[in-house]
Amino acid sequence: MTDYYADAPRGPLFPPICLPDIEKAEHRIGRGLPELLRRLYTEVANGGFGPDGGLASLNDGNRAPGHVRRDWPCAASVHERNLSEGMPPSWLFLAYGGCTMEWHVSLSAVDNPVLLYDADGHTFGEGPHDGPRHATASLRKWLWTWADGGDVWGEVL
Repeated sequence: MTDYYADAPRGPLFPPICLPDIEKAEHRIGRGLPELLRRLYTEVANGGFGPDGGLASLNDGNRAPGHVRRDWPCAASVHERNLSEGMPPSWLFLAYGGCTMEWHVSLSAVDNPVLLYDADGHTFGEGPHDGPRHATASLRKWLWTWADGGDVWGEVL
C-alpha cells in the first residue's frame, strides 16, 4: 500500500510505528485503539493516507514534505485539545474533513462507528450543521468505502 500512495499529492506515507509507540498513544488517549487501527499504524503507515486529509499520526512531530501544514496532525494531541473543549473521551480524531469538519471514531461503541463533527459553532452541538453526525456504522466500513473509491460522505449528507 505504501508504494501505491507514494506519489499522492500530500507526499509519502509516514513509516509504520512499533507496538510500544501504539501503547504510548493509547496511554495518552486513555483508551485502547481498535485492532484495525493498531494494524494500520504498525503495518501500513503512521498516518498520511485515508479519506479527506488523511489519517492523523499517532505521535507528534511528523512533517509532510511540501505540505502546507507545518506538522502533520497527531491524533493524541487533537484528542487532548478536544477533551479540554468538552468532546466525549471515547471519540478519537481520525482526520480533517475540510473547513471545520473532523472525522472521529468511537472507541467505546460496538464496531467503532465513525462520526463527523462540525466545530463551526461556538457551543457543542449548536446549529443544524454543528456537532456530531453519524457517518458510518463501523471504522472498517468507512475505510473500505474510501479504499474502494467510494464516497465516505455518502451516509452523512
